[in-house]
Amino acid sequence: MSEAPSGSARYDAPMRVLVVLPTYNEAENITLLLPELLALPVDICVVDDASPDGTGQLAEAWAARDSRVHVIHRAGKLGLGTAYVAGFRFALAQGYDAALTMDADFSHHPRYIPAMLDAARRADLVIGSRYVPGGDVRYPFHRRWLSKTANLVARTALNLKPHDCTAGFRLYRAVVLSTVPIDTVFSNGYSFLIEMLNLVQGFGFSIAEVPIVFEDRTRGQSKISSIEIGRAVYTVSRLAYRRWRDRLIGPPATHRARAIPHSQDQP
Repeated sequence: MSEAPSGSARYDAPMRVLVVLPTYNEAENITLLLPELLALPVDICVVDDASPDGTGQLAEAWAARDSRVHVIHRAGKLGLGTAYVAGFRFALAQGYDAALTMDADFSHHPRYIPAMLDAARRADLVIGSRYVPGGDVRYPFHRRWLSKTANLVARTALNLKPHDCTAGFRLYRAVVLSTVPIDTVFSNGYSFLIEMLNLVQGFGFSIAEVPIVFEDRTRGQSKISSIEIGRAVYTVSRLAYRRWRDRLIGPPATHRARAIPHSQDQP
């Protein structure tokens, strides 16, 4: 795996990138999404939570005819955060240079991946961001309001620097995933994204944002629920309390001492 040059935040070596694609009942989307991803210089790991609609079996059929597609089958609906961790573990075990997470419903469109790959040449974490110039969201007003409010609260309470703190469209370099203690992340579901970003920033890794237009899904059902919203509120409150208690952002000082120093890169 390539490493950042000493004293520089720029990576010049080619990357092997694994797209980590958590799925639950995405049969309508997976057969459309995989061909678009395979047209890009990436491999794919579908992490399926025993989808009753056969998503996992469809992914297996693709894996049987294309070695760039991998499938992890899980016993049931175990949550978004643990699906990410399973994909991260696979990426590290297989020697990938980066793992890119995205939704399987085209709300995160593959057309933005080339720009994210390019941004990863100068950053350790790249976020496909709805809230930087050029970004936008196209879904009902109440969801737009909820998303912007959640971002404002997370940024303010945790002093997070990125504009889009709840985005799931992210590219993590392997150095991030092998340094941040991903197995200790308490949150699951969508609140995993907030806690993970808090850790990445706390370890001092560089972060860049690439504008995307977030589209509302047209096939299948949304996985966001009132329970997920409650978990996000709890996560922000818990991390804010820890920050107030320890007077630092992110992991304890004993962890920070082991972090690899990188410069913060914000748009």
